[in-house]
Amino acid sequence: MGYAEVSVNSPVAQRRTFSYAIPSGLSVDVGQAVRVPFGDKLLQGIVLELTRYPSVEETREIAAVIEPRPVLSPSHVLLVRWLSEYYLSPLFDAVALMLPPGFERKALTFVSVTPNPDGHDLSFLSQEQRLVFELVREQSSTSLKELEKRLGKKKAQTIVSQLVGRGLLVRNYELEPVKVSAKRVSYLRLNITISEAREMTTKLREKRAIKQATLLDFLAQQSKPVPWTEARQKTGCGKAVADALVRKGLVEFQQIEVKRDPLSYRDITPSSPLTLTTAQKAALKSIRSSLRAKSSTSPAVFLLHGVTGSGKTEVYLQALAEAVKLGKRGIVLVPEIALTPQTIERFASRFPYKVAVLHSKLSLGEQYDEWQRIRNGEFDVVIGSRSAIFAPQPDLGLIVIDEEYEWTYKQQDKSPRYHARDVAIKLAELTGAVVILGSATPDVETFYHAQRGDYHLLQLPERVTPAEGSALPQVEVVDLRQELKAGNSSLFSRSLSQAVAKAMAGGEQVILFLNRRGGATFIQCRNCGYVLRCKRCDVTLTHHFAEDVLVCHQCNNRMPLPQVCPRCLSRRMKFLGIGTQKLQREASYAFPKARLLRWDSDATKRKYSHDEILNKFRAHDADILIGTQMIAKGLDVPLVTVVGIVNADTSLNLPDFRAGERTFQLLNQVAGRAGRGTLGGQVVLQTYSPQHYAIQAAAKQDYALFYDKEIAYRRQLHNPPFARLACLVYTHTNDGICQREAEKMRRLLIQERDSRGIADISLIGPAPAFIHKLRGRFRWQLVLRGSGLSAFLSQIPLPRGWTVDIDPVSLV
Repeated sequence: MGYAEVSVNSPVAQRRTFSYAIPSGLSVDVGQAVRVPFGDKLLQGIVLELTRYPSVEETREIAAVIEPRPVLSPSHVLLVRWLSEYYLSPLFDAVALMLPPGFERKALTFVSVTPNPDGHDLSFLSQEQRLVFELVREQSSTSLKELEKRLGKKKAQTIVSQLVGRGLLVRNYELEPVKVSAKRVSYLRLNITISEAREMTTKLREKRAIKQATLLDFLAQQSKPVPWTEARQKTGCGKAVADALVRKGLVEFQQIEVKRDPLSYRDITPSSPLTLTTAQKAALKSIRSSLRAKSSTSPAVFLLHGVTGSGKTEVYLQALAEAVKLGKRGIVLVPEIALTPQTIERFASRFPYKVAVLHSKLSLGEQYDEWQRIRNGEFDVVIGSRSAIFAPQPDLGLIVIDEEYEWTYKQQDKSPRYHARDVAIKLAELTGAVVILGSATPDVETFYHAQRGDYHLLQLPERVTPAEGSALPQVEVVDLRQELKAGNSSLFSRSLSQAVAKAMAGGEQVILFLNRRGGATFIQCRNCGYVLRCKRCDVTLTHHFAEDVLVCHQCNNRMPLPQVCPRCLSRRMKFLGIGTQKLQREASYAFPKARLLRWDSDATKRKYSHDEILNKFRAHDADILIGTQMIAKGLDVPLVTVVGIVNADTSLNLPDFRAGERTFQLLNQVAGRAGRGTLGGQVVLQTYSPQHYAIQAAAKQDYALFYDKEIAYRRQLHNPPFARLACLVYTHTNDGICQREAEKMRRLLIQERDSRGIADISLIGPAPAFIHKLRGRFRWQLVLRGSGLSAFLSQIPLPRGWTVDIDPVSLV
């Protein structure tokens, strides 16, 4: 008898596997999904290893194989182990990243009355206990969730436990229903020949069965089976008519599997490779050599560093084409797939019907079908957001990460808190693939590795512009302090107003950038100074003009706008701060003839909102586009000649060591939207901190200038890349308990560090998190700085309430 090490879908399992015996007659392979007994439940599990001997003395048998084909490839099984060990996540959390969409099914708890022929004695039960018992008895079996909805979670669980303890109720468990499966559509087809059908049509008309004759005649004109919905719509015949023809043996219904394809090729014209510049050719030559080379122990990682508009995407496309020639396939990651429809178009036009799209904006059915088709090898290229790195792409030869510096590549809200860039490099190591990291403003740590020779640095120093086009746009820095001194208190400096007016007169387009949504960012009483804040979060409420409500941008809590101050009842409420909604209103006053369009998360709640806004702007149905960081990514509109950065300081003064880097990257990317056509471009950058090195480097669009300053500060303060960071956060509804637990953890970490004689790990904190209270829970954090943090923390048991983030992208 063989044994399998299984990762079980249970929070109890944490970072370990469990040994199960493989019963005779059952074929089990590594990567297969199985059902296994776990306690008194039957749960999902994934086989990660086959062994001759179990890791424990007593084992239970695998109950069944869920699917004969493995859902994880051998390289993905190794990647699961690495993810769990490095990011300190439960093993099945890492497994779940690679499972088919909708595959994961949790165990649901049901309660039923214990059989008792003599009846149940309920005299000793309280009123609430009796109520629960009667509810369960009426329905024979009731889900615990249903009881929790009626009584509240804590009360329902307590009463059920009491009744189970007294032998009146019994718990049982079932896996939740299947969430998604292959889509099957009813098709209608002829059961007779076309000539027979025409003959029968005549007879039916003679018998005055006009509708049956109409439907039969329609089917006789079709060359293949027709979807029933289409036949019904075109003939006006109902199901009863079709059923009558089925009974007569003239037609039959068929259930045909159809694919839910998120890409429509109707508006996508196939394209050919472009002529490369000298720098592009040199970059492609280096990548091509690595693709053709035999795989080595360390993956080939390229940093493609090119200014905005230098043609990085064309290098990606031709590198992918080279990989496909060699019988390999690729994965392309973009920061946010819904924000880059232009990028998807370019890949789909170069690889017609061979591009898969994977991201969370797709329906579960679309995700499921794409995943299955990817696993079957139907696509040359998979393009998606960070989770697409786990796509089951066979024969993986190339991984491209566009705008690799983007913080959205880091999963921050749930375990495992992985970074897609680091996962890609590890996956390349396991599969022998080549990695291309592309950006005009690379992450400081990435550029440091390229400078050291860990990565191959490829430079694209010049823009690829149309004939007579300009190079990088000219950037003018406007000191808003001087504007105020000159008596200009509007949102638009004199330079920006003149530039916008000139562009409007010339029939050109403008982008106005402000990385803050909403209207007024806070509301203050001018009488007593009270500021309206969210009751669940330690943040101010933002006024949204469109709905005239106050919104918390952390928990989305909404409340009506009060007419008076809640503290002193004064009516002197002042709306302060500025967001994109207010910017749109002010722009309509300043430029009354301009057609305005806004692009932020409030304006893009529907599935295809991003595409609609982009198409309107490209078609010149709007003169001015106002937006947040969404407009900084993948936007290429030749008529945009002016970009106005309304306030460059929004992220500059955050208490985070990456604040300067984040500001520089964002400003540089936004500035790159201007001057991509033959008309040239101009950028007006408004700031209260013109002397800041990040602002000065962004104005000159000089990455080297910024990097030299930033890396010196990082070296001096021993911040990444000169050390690793880990952020431990404890949350609780009580602030005092939160602080005590954080201080207790600090003492434990210091004791553990000193007992092991580790000299290069230092602790910062504990301290309240930047947002001290979030969704009703207080937060205290500890930051560890040093090396080998995963190995150090893996030996320390973390009580419930703690989360660990290895290599955090932000400390706020």
